[in-house]
Amino acid sequence: MAAEGHDLAGEARLMDALLPRGARVLDAGCGPGRVGAELTARGHWVVGVDADPALIEAANADHPGPRWIVGDLAALDLPLVGEPEPFDAALLDRNVLTFVAPGTEAEAVRRVAAHLRLDGLLVAGFGTSRGYPLEDFDAHCAAAGLLMEHRFATWDLRPWTEGADFSVTLARRKSE
Repeated sequence: MAAEGHDLAGEARLMDALLPRGARVLDAGCGPGRVGAELTARGHWVVGVDADPALIEAANADHPGPRWIVGDLAALDLPLVGEPEPFDAALLDRNVLTFVAPGTEAEAVRRVAAHLRLDGLLVAGFGTSRGYPLEDFDAHCAAAGLLMEHRFATWDLRPWTEGADFSVTLARRKSE
């Protein structure tokens, strides 16, 4: 895809711009680790989680440095696996929330949000026609204690319009 001119680092560039150097980032639904590795190269501490052991194996092989963990986002409990510190931000890109088991979206958002420090940022991007309505996502964020700050139509921050085929949402964990 890179050879065809596709931007493979847009998500990492956005996260990097939003965070201070050395931020602790949860790459939720990390796949083979491409974005987490890019964030690590930009000076952040990354923990990636994915339910697919083969993808975590690929992340470990291709991108040493970040910590890669097999786990289900809807049952996420990172202190149980030695990651007790809260995160400055969590990234759910690559349509992750449309790939979780049907009916677990709310719990996945809640569990990821629970790993954020107060005032931590959740950034989620997914296609709007992939079976997870934005209204549901917004309700799940609110129920998880997240306040939406911004919504864009692309990772390069093109303005959101109703009917856009992609959504990038920035939501912050409200103080308790």
